[in-house]
Amino acid sequence: MTTTIVHVLRHGEVHNPDGILYGRLSGFGLSETGRKQALSVAEALSGHQLVRVVASPLQRAQETAAPIAAAHRLDIATDDRLIEADNRFEGLRVSVGDGVLRQPRHWSKLHNPLKPSWGEPYAEIAQRMLGAVHAARAEAEGYEALCVSHQLPVWTLRRYLEGRPLWHDPRRRQCSLASLTSLVFEGETLADIVYSEPGGTTDPSKTGA
Repeated sequence: MTTTIVHVLRHGEVHNPDGILYGRLSGFGLSETGRKQALSVAEALSGHQLVRVVASPLQRAQETAAPIAAAHRLDIATDDRLIEADNRFEGLRVSVGDGVLRQPRHWSKLHNPLKPSWGEPYAEIAQRMLGAVHAARAEAEGYEALCVSHQLPVWTLRRYLEGRPLWHDPRRRQCSLASLTSLVFEGETLADIVYSEPGGTTDPSKTGA
């Protein structure tokens, strides 16, 4: 049976001096550290049989994908299904200490953390991510593909594949910046999930995604 690996990569660190939740906003590219993280992932994947690189349309994902695609002489394909989750707090500071979560006028957005009520439903995130992964798997059959996405979509996909509830504590996500969640398929069947941090261990609870 043919083995295919789809690596799902969270983008590198973003330049975000104001500490806002940037979500799908334009103009948020990688920081200098983020660019180094992307290069570290490119080095880690240099010996792999990568034949497909796909990224979210957002700048930080495209910039993370760039050195990896270049190292394998591949173009970057864009798949909107890999985009960051929609969020009603986008563009605001959301830290517990001094952000919008302390303002009563925003509390109505928090009434259902299981869906969640403040943004795109977890179930919809999981399904679109799964579609993007299977499209990449089909394109790279027998080899390896890379999908560059964002923390919440990557973690939601992983929980879905592991059969766990999609709602969760964001502080407990195993999805650091520039981390790889590698999905190993035997034919069309998922055989294994391997997590690694070629970009170095980071704090997964950092503002943004």
